Amino acid sequence: MILVTGGAGYIGSHNVITLMESGYDVVIFDNLELGHIETVEALRKIDAKGKVVDFIKGDLQNYNEICDVFKKHKIDSVIHFAAYSQVAESVKNPQKYYFNNVFGTLNLLKAMLSFDVKKIVFSSTAATYGEPDYVPIDENHPQVPINTYGKTKLMIENIMDDYDKAYGLKSVRLRYFNVAGVDSKIRVGEWHEPETHLIPNILKSTFSGGKTFQMFGTDYPTKDGTCVRDYINIEDLANAHVLALKYLENGGVTSFFNLGTNEGNSVKEVFTTCEKITGKQIPVDIKGRREGDPAILIADNKKAKEVLGWNPEKSLEESILSAYNWEKTL
Repeated sequence: MILVTGGAGYIGSHNVITLMESGYDVVIFDNLELGHIETVEALRKIDAKGKVVDFIKGDLQNYNEICDVFKKHKIDSVIHFAAYSQVAESVKNPQKYYFNNVFGTLNLLKAMLSFDVKKIVFSSTAATYGEPDYVPIDENHPQVPINTYGKTKLMIENIMDDYDKAYGLKSVRLRYFNVAGVDSKIRVGEWHEPETHLIPNILKSTFSGGKTFQMFGTDYPTKDGTCVRDYINIEDLANAHVLALKYLENGGVTSFFNLGTNEGNSVKEVFTTCEKITGKQIPVDIKGRREGDPAILIADNKKAKEVLGWNPEKSLEESILSAYNWEKTL
């Protein structure tokens, strides 16, 4: 059985689907602060090769609660998503992020060692790289995070290196770029409060009572003056986690991989694609740059392709269409 921390959230829930459809039984551990019990209920309704989903409500900051999961279930491996991830909030309230992200992960690793579970796939981030020295960004790029969120993820990566050397606990760290889209069958979707991601915020502006979309910065040194980002589809991302898990199951060593498409789209390009897919003119308000937004972030994904055999398949248009179909259900 695979333990998925944060499995009631956006990225975690999509990975639960892919795990089940790949033949794994899953137990979700989530405190439901950012995840949703409705998402868990939707996952339980999915008939995926007879695989089951159990759910245990708990918090990684409580060591006994995470140990209870290992006592109840024979856990083979862990996929760890549970974390706070708002960059601006992390800078304003670093204590919240260090306790939840780092201390919570230390409790998880301690429990894994206590129950002799030695394989973990970790949800890391391109934010560990900081301001890019070059693009596309490969895994050898210096890791110099510029915000507390990125620092917590890098700290956990370093901890995992030490745990491998000392205890033989093997890990794969997956450094995401910009995740987009939802389950193509619209069984689960993206549900943040407040919503901070670009694509759902653009799409929300198309609905009755929606708000004007705010575009931050049109004077960047890019093809159209707006920031360029690498958008990876959520289902492609989930497939990478299953491949990373199988890599560890087959004796793979501790490693790290970028997850992106090796291509970039500007904010204006994303905005135009959203208008095309929705068939609506979206109100927009041009604002100045936000502090800390690099002009271009694009992943070099060759390592994931070569080592994991992973290939992103879905286009930006497919990601936006699925996101729009999800928004229409809310």
